[in-house]
Amino acid sequence: MTGKVEPRIFAVGDIHGCRTKLEQLLTKIDWRPENNEELVFLGDYIDRGPDSYGVVETVLELKSRYRQRVVFLKGNHEQMFINFIMGRDDLPLQANGVSFTMRSYYQNSPFPVSHLDFYQNLSLFYQTESHIFVHAGLRPSVPLDLQTEEDFLWIRDEFLESEFDFGKTVVFGHTPFKQPFICPGRAGLDTGAVFGGPLTCLEVAEGRLIYV
Repeated sequence: MTGKVEPRIFAVGDIHGCRTKLEQLLTKIDWRPENNEELVFLGDYIDRGPDSYGVVETVLELKSRYRQRVVFLKGNHEQMFINFIMGRDDLPLQANGVSFTMRSYYQNSPFPVSHLDFYQNLSLFYQTESHIFVHAGLRPSVPLDLQTEEDFLWIRDEFLESEFDFGKTVVFGHTPFKQPFICPGRAGLDTGAVFGGPLTCLEVAEGRLIYV
């Protein structure tokens, strides 16, 4: 008897306004939503790069065509941008590249309602039987349902330096590496696309890495 084969899942690291790399990656990954294969974005679609508006347009097109097969997670940069446009900014926004995002929107004004809806309805995590997908990581020893939004979006050293077993492999972005951070129970996919590194995708079950 042949065991059940689960549909493939592809996870994409931090894009940061790099629309060209995103579009090139989407043509390269052989994702087949018609076969129930899923595509998970780990957040940080915007800031620092040249075309944040275009990146959101691209992912919204995916959402409109394949709503049930695409998962959009929130990154800390989306939260900062929401705070900015709602007048609640309390972080060094210019240092975090928000000026690039605003320039992108000024060139495509007025601000689309669909984009605001996208930012406000991003998920904090997604999980399967074997994996947890999140932007930044998880706080060790804390159950998933007790993790805070700050942990999901901002945690770094406490997660990276811990050997805590979450019971599933955690696939995350947020912290840039020169090459994907792959170790037991962890898969970090932010490879600094906006800093000249590649945009990275992981085919989860096979552990296959795809770069642009």
